Amino acid sequence: MILSIESSCDDSAIAITEIATCKLLFHKKISQEFEHSLYGGVVPELAARLHAEALPKILEECKPYFEHLKAVAVTSSPGLTVTLIEGVTMAKAISVALKIPLIGVNHLIGHIYSLFIEKEARFPLTVLLVSGGHTQVMEVKSLTEITTVAKSMDDSFGESFDKVAKMMGLGYPGGPLIQELAKDGDRKKYNFTLPLAQSSLLAFSYSGLKNAVRLAVESAEKDEYKNIAASFEHIATGHIINKLKRYFKTITPQTFAIVGGASANLYLRSQIELLLKPYHASLLLSELKYCSDNAAMIGRVAVEMYQKKMFSSLDTLDVSPKSIL
Repeated sequence: MILSIESSCDDSAIAITEIATCKLLFHKKISQEFEHSLYGGVVPELAARLHAEALPKILEECKPYFEHLKAVAVTSSPGLTVTLIEGVTMAKAISVALKIPLIGVNHLIGHIYSLFIEKEARFPLTVLLVSGGHTQVMEVKSLTEITTVAKSMDDSFGESFDKVAKMMGLGYPGGPLIQELAKDGDRKKYNFTLPLAQSSLLAFSYSGLKNAVRLAVESAEKDEYKNIAASFEHIATGHIINKLKRYFKTITPQTFAIVGGASANLYLRSQIELLLKPYHASLLLSELKYCSDNAAMIGRVAVEMYQKKMFSSLDTLDVSPKSIL
């Protein structure tokens, strides 16, 4: 079995995955959403302290599995430096204490493998990753063959939802709150400009849209917020659809996947489904419970890495806030 740890942002999670079958034997996550909602977003230092409290409590429940462990895996990048350190420090201690190999996992690859928790991995894939920190399109041929073809130049898709929710005083995290508010709104009420609509650049940008929404919120009554939210969600999603249409002029999608915390957005899912229909492409989605950060996806990557003997050393495994994909 492999024990995996996730602490890249504001979710403390540990999982136990069986190597031979990829079966998830244990998974527990403690969310920090309530604590950070008081500040309207994640406070890194607070998140680190909460990880230091939560991870040992979860680990205590994993003791019955210790004698069966063949490796310990941990998210080492990307993420918040101070929170990544909490997980990596624990993983190194377990590696030394139990004399088992250490596996450092890229969090973004974890999101890709969230599609395959307790399943066999299938490639190639065109993957859209949408989360609080990233918006990018990747061509994935295997664990080690991943090419990023488009990414955000500023705010991410998920981050823009959080910021719009904060403007409206809705709370944190913003994604589910905006989605719920938008359900009763008019998606065409506010004609926000579609970002990079005329640009041939395969990239994403949400800073301009976010500013337009801010101006609308400042001049609107609260009963208009549902229309602003609906119009924002429509344009934020439309931006992704527009860039994917441009990309699909160069490739024909066969198997397309949406991963990451913001992949739980139902409007985005529905629009991607419509986009893929003319191509007769299949759509892969993670289970909703595995869209957000979790240790099960880290464990699923770790099984592949263990089989390929892709181990890290205690001396060289370090944390990095940046993505290397």
